[in-house]
Amino acid sequence: MADCVFCKIVAKQIPASVVYEDKDTLAFMDLGQVNPGHVLVAAKAHAANVYELDEMQAAAVFRTVAKLARGVRDAFSPQGLSLYQANGTAAGQTVFHFHMHLVPRYDNDGMNLTWPVKNPPREALETNAAKIRNSLR
Repeated sequence: MADCVFCKIVAKQIPASVVYEDKDTLAFMDLGQVNPGHVLVAAKAHAANVYELDEMQAAAVFRTVAKLARGVRDAFSPQGLSLYQANGTAAGQTVFHFHMHLVPRYDNDGMNLTWPVKNPPREALETNAAKIRNSLR
């Protein structure tokens, strides 16, 4: 996509601090670092979100995520590592090219992810599970 900043990074039209690259993925440092070692792993072929990924792209991205997670662990010795991926504006997506954040985590680093736990009854969980099962292709 001509106006996609990550497509431009993949095409080497704008600079990035590249950590890793293979034929399907590109990993580079996030300009908006939460903590040192915060890396983005992007699919090279443009897909706006997870819904547009094919199985090969999804597998390639997660292979790179696992590889980079070990690299971040070994390089920075974080107390933890958060993986984050958002789809759509309501989920907080700001760059509409599929990518995952690998964020090294430390106690009291200021990053929090919380949600209101609803604890639905088992029947509602079973109904929702069936809806998803029935929609799988």
